[in-house]
Amino acid sequence: MPSAKTHNALSRQWELLQQLPKRPPGITVTELHTRLVAAGYAISRRSVERDLHDLSLVFPLQCNDAGTPFGWYWKPGVSVELQGITLTEAVSLVLVEDAVRPLLPGSMLSVLEPRFEHARQKLRGLEEGNPAARWPDKVASVRPDFNLRAPEIQAETLEALQQALISEQQVHCQYYSAHSDKLSELTLNPLAIVQRGLITYLIATALPYTDVRQFAVHRFCTATVLDSACQGLGEFELQAYLATDALQFGKPEKIRFKAWVSEYQARLIRETPLSTDMRLEPLEQGFQLQATVTNSWQLHWWILSLGDSLVVQEPPALRQQVSDTLRRAAAAYEPDTCHCDQTTYLLK
Repeated sequence: MPSAKTHNALSRQWELLQQLPKRPPGITVTELHTRLVAAGYAISRRSVERDLHDLSLVFPLQCNDAGTPFGWYWKPGVSVELQGITLTEAVSLVLVEDAVRPLLPGSMLSVLEPRFEHARQKLRGLEEGNPAARWPDKVASVRPDFNLRAPEIQAETLEALQQALISEQQVHCQYYSAHSDKLSELTLNPLAIVQRGLITYLIATALPYTDVRQFAVHRFCTATVLDSACQGLGEFELQAYLATDALQFGKPEKIRFKAWVSEYQARLIRETPLSTDMRLEPLEQGFQLQATVTNSWQLHWWILSLGDSLVVQEPPALRQQVSDTLRRAAAAYEPDTCHCDQTTYLLK
């Protein structure tokens, strides 16, 4: 088995070959050296020159020595296809693998699986001699909310929904609605698949209706692709749909939000504004917050999560709704009250 040093040298030389253009004037040693260093290879300019000389004895390489600086390239008329991936590609594939898995149908994933495995294998072979190969171990993306586990999705159901989406065909399904606690049989027109945090949603219309809805993929009990063509694709544009904040849930209407916030909360909100027109005005105690936001469930959950660090002032309907929710919550925590099976008992 080759040593880590030998593996690193072979990978470096292969990457160098990948950088060479197919026509003159070619690429200079200085530029090649810069690219290899950027890819994490600890190598001198002189070593690049030696590599090029050694490789030119095996591969059809040409040096443009008609002028300075010299440029290296593949000899014209030679067809050379190098299989594999560069170090940068390997790092990128490893980092995006988990993110793309829920969004790609099995037929596409099967094509990528060898690339994913090749990327992991390449990084394992280089991790001792190249710090860049250890990059995936030094970066991470974490969710800002409570650390819940992702729901389980039936593989065959996800595959059916993805196949219906890619072939632009309708799908017949059994779907469980958590809101109504009801199992329904539906014929859907799949329009898009969106990953929102831990949940994968199918965006679709349900016959005979034309309004666009979100269906959590893990709540599908069955899904069968139909021969009939999907309806409504021509009128749907995913980015325009997402721009309405539809995935924030609730009514996608804009409101002028006004609230009191504590000094500490104001510092945090200033770092991550609610909107482009947000304003924070200092008061004798705390700040007054004003912003144009979407009146969504997400907004309500965010307000409730801040407790007494934020007090809604306007609009009045939102203030009343938050107030009623907090009163009910406070009553549920009274020392002589216990909620069991939706029935209230007094503790004696």
